Amino acid sequence: MVKHIVSFKFKGEPEIRLDYARKFKDALMALPAQIDCLESMEVGINENPAESWDLVLTAVVPTMADVEKYAKHPAHVAAASIIAPVKDSRACVDYEV
Repeated sequence: MVKHIVSFKFKGEPEIRLDYARKFKDALMALPAQIDCLESMEVGINENPAESWDLVLTAVVPTMADVEKYAKHPAHVAAASIIAPVKDSRACVDYEV
């Protein structure tokens, strides 16, 4: 099993960033029903105003090869396009459990 953990930092005023984070979260949470290899998805929106990262996701897939399959899936690409106008930074860690 592989955990795919990604953090995002968005550009703009806090209310704009929160709006994008909510829309992105909704799209991400719909992905397990659309992508066969995606075993689970957890998404958190940062609630601590002292921190600068806006959203984190944890996806679980069976193998490292499935990370790429998930990333290229049209439903995932569509979800990622939601934040394209405001994405500032992305950090990712993939590890086997």
